[in-house]
Amino acid sequence: MIMNLDFYKRIPQKECRECGEHFEEQAESYIYECERCFGLKEE
Repeated sequence: MIMNLDFYKRIPQKECRECGEHFEEQAESYIYECERCFGLKEE
């Protein structure tokens, strides 16, 4: 069980494809833009 938790701790943070900023991953989300860049696309 501990080995499984170690795997999840080593996953790198998501990085925005537009600006390169690291952001917190949302559950069940496949979006690769931060909220700021994603919001700019919606306008």
